[in-house]
Amino acid sequence: MDAILAALYDVISGPAGEKRDWDRMKSLFVLEGRLMPTGKNPQTGEVGYRTWTVQEYIDQAGVSLERDGFFEIEIARKVEQYGTIAHVFSTYESRRNESDEKPFTRGINSIQLLKGKDRWFIVSVFWMGESAAFPLPERYIRNR
Repeated sequence: MDAILAALYDVISGPAGEKRDWDRMKSLFVLEGRLMPTGKNPQTGEVGYRTWTVQEYIDQAGVSLERDGFFEIEIARKVEQYGTIAHVFSTYESRRNESDEKPFTRGINSIQLLKGKDRWFIVSVFWMGESAAFPLPERYIRNR
């Protein structure tokens, strides 16, 4: 499980102008894998979400990751596992440059995984960024 989570953060991270290995990204997920960001609609104030296939994430978010630079690291993790399924609350920090002193955002990735014959696969990543209304609780900042 450590390897698949490290690979997820690694594959989306890199400096501005650097192409990401999107084939590697696709290999981390089950065929029907999904990525789901949450957010508040600026016009209505309602909280909602989007659902992307891995390819839709690459097409929509990948452009800005490669153009602007993006480094995301895991700072804490909580795992619940039963048999071949697992749920991970993975707290993250995001920076534009690896050397940036402070992150521009933090939040939690809620990651569901399935254990295949010889490795874990990501089924979904559902995430929420930290905000003034929802600061990260201490229990999700402390390391494993």
